[in-house]
Amino acid sequence: MSLRSVQEIYGKKLGASDGEIGHVKDFYFDDQTWTLRYLVADTGGWLAGRRVLISPHSLGHLDPEGKVLLVNLTRKKIEESPSTLEHEPVTRQQEEDYYRHYGYPYYAQSWPLWGLTSYPVIAPPPPLTDKEKRKLNSHLRSTRAVTGYGIEVSDGVIGEVVDFMIDGRTWMIREIVVECGHWYDGKKMTIPTGKVSRISYEEEAIFVDSTKSALTEAALSTVS
Repeated sequence: MSLRSVQEIYGKKLGASDGEIGHVKDFYFDDQTWTLRYLVADTGGWLAGRRVLISPHSLGHLDPEGKVLLVNLTRKKIEESPSTLEHEPVTRQQEEDYYRHYGYPYYAQSWPLWGLTSYPVIAPPPPLTDKEKRKLNSHLRSTRAVTGYGIEVSDGVIGEVVDFMIDGRTWMIREIVVECGHWYDGKKMTIPTGKVSRISYEEEAIFVDSTKSALTEAALSTVS
């Protein structure tokens, strides 16, 4: 499985079916499934710097050699799409407006992850209570905003998030890249997202089910 650095994708040019539309500014991911749900496009002078969301529904597989990331949409369709504020969580209402605009199936936490082959037509979800909406809204976050969060294991803080590694075929975050403190000679290590127990936005921290020694042993075994 070939993984790509999110940091290396930032700034990559985006091309619609009829011309360039800007560059990659950010990603929104689901912090429970670690799926990249949206790419945030900075449209530059074309739309006066307005940021728009691009779903992987409209993207192909990530080509490591490609200079432009191709989007299967027209410039006009993108121009008319809903916009978003930088680093702000995406609300359920924004998602519904977005899916309605593009004709994509609606997303709900209980539904299976979408893939990149075919998409069933799904009816809009039933009305939710305010509490249910807040619960759904809270799981979409910006990769840029989470960069810099501390990584905490059972025996202390080990460093901070500096990057994410994604699978370019499924658009899922597989690993977190951590810049470690003096306990690991200031080196970097990767931690599988499956080891994450929770993310605290109030504490700006990611909690990992492990210990410093276990992570060190895993990192050494990977190198060897």
